[in-house]
Amino acid sequence: MVDPDLNQIFSAKMTNDDFNRLSEFIFIQSGIKMPPVKKIMLQSRLQKRLRELKILSYKEYADYVFSPEGQKKEIIHMFDVVSTNKTDFFREPVHFDFLNDTVLINFINDQRLNYNLKVWSAGCSSGEEPYTIAITLNEFKNKNPKFDYTITGTDISTQILQNAAFAVYKEERIANIPLEIKKKYFLKSKEKEKKTVRVVKTLRDKVNYQRLNFMDNTYNIAEVFDVVFCRNVLIYFDRETQEQVIGKLCNKLKSGEYLFIGHS
Repeated sequence: MVDPDLNQIFSAKMTNDDFNRLSEFIFIQSGIKMPPVKKIMLQSRLQKRLRELKILSYKEYADYVFSPEGQKKEIIHMFDVVSTNKTDFFREPVHFDFLNDTVLINFINDQRLNYNLKVWSAGCSSGEEPYTIAITLNEFKNKNPKFDYTITGTDISTQILQNAAFAVYKEERIANIPLEIKKKYFLKSKEKEKKTVRVVKTLRDKVNYQRLNFMDNTYNIAEVFDVVFCRNVLIYFDRETQEQVIGKLCNKLKSGEYLFIGHS
């Protein structure tokens, strides 16, 4: 039997005032735009937090988020459920063709074979992008043994970063990857009924993950990168925020090197 209070949570509705308070806060904290058409989506995603906290209304939840305790404990959890994490392996493949055929070839022609290529996957989500980059670079390394690389993956969601580091995916997620690549870089679960795969340790060890909010005044990353991927993230920001984020990304990019953004 469902607890009566849980029934109240399941039937809780987000008012326009609740939505305006939360969407404005989300925008200020993360730069993510929340127009009125996303009210139902926000209500649905935050319902999980109401259940876990046993909070009975969205007004009460907003009050908690704005409280000193909520500012310390809840904001990260809220962004874990609010942030969009749609991604795929080899998404927008022309980028990886360009990485292989142009970026890395230029790298070779500059005779910097002893140099460690540093790549940043900004907004890395659940890891598909950095592992696709790692596959591309590792295939190149197999033909050019002196070449090496490291990858940094960042995202606002701590939960999604944990998923990325664990690197376990449903088999269907790699269905379109060539068989030769799948055999090299993915291990099937010994429990066949799970139908999952895990990225091999040699690739996992090449990617370092850390939390980063694009709205931070400065990006707390020590490295300066040769290549930065920031794809399909900027579309969630308004123009002013886009310009600010691109400026901070470029501060972490070596002069004359490469910034990849989404097709849109």
